[in-house]
Amino acid sequence: MTKPLIGITGRRWPASTLGSHLPKAMNDVTFDLHFSDYPKSVALAGGVPVELARDADVSEILDRIEGLVLSGGADLDPRHYGAEPDANLGALEPERDDWELALLEGARERNLPVLAICRGFQLVNVAFGGSLRQHVEVDEGAGHPQWDLDGRAVAHEVRVVGDTLAATLFNPVHGVNSLHHQVVDRVGEGLVISAVAPDGVVEGLETTDGNVLAVQWHPELLHAPDPAFRWIVDAARKRLNTVILPDQQ
Repeated sequence: MTKPLIGITGRRWPASTLGSHLPKAMNDVTFDLHFSDYPKSVALAGGVPVELARDADVSEILDRIEGLVLSGGADLDPRHYGAEPDANLGALEPERDDWELALLEGARERNLPVLAICRGFQLVNVAFGGSLRQHVEVDEGAGHPQWDLDGRAVAHEVRVVGDTLAATLFNPVHGVNSLHHQVVDRVGEGLVISAVAPDGVVEGLETTDGNVLAVQWHPELLHAPDPAFRWIVDAARKRLNTVILPDQQ
């Protein structure tokens, strides 16, 4: 059986961020950064991971993959949800914002399964018209973020909402890590809340058609393979097996 191709987004940084690891002559060169736990998780779940670069046409990318992972990373530009940046924002990556929003829109048009993680979770909420709270302190509520903990350690639990896609994947009380300093404020139109932290912060969202699973935590750093990655690979495999090839028509 053919394994589905799962595209994974990543960052693009100037080489100068590597400091002394590269010669000064390379400072103006850019490099693409993909944390290896994402492709490892896809492969362990039975898929073929593909680390995406933003140089190809979005449509051409989406026409060649069966599933999309929107990975973690930098804060979204608040202007996408009608707000001005506050003093706690990190460096923004507007080109990545535009690229991933286009990928998400195209994936929705093609009914591709989408797994959105951390930043990806927030991007999904904003794409559906929601907004974000730009910063929460470590000592607020359940503790967002927990920068001093190992990212592979459980920081707190979330309550998984019944009768959701998430409820078919996770236990009713599910342990998660916490590597985010922003949280959902207004939930996007048409999205279903599927997981909530003890302090009421929304940590899971999904679409009613079952094609988008978005989580605030980082499942790639937890169980191997995590249920979220098993879901996207299984959904992509089903889609792949139902595609009618030209010579079969």
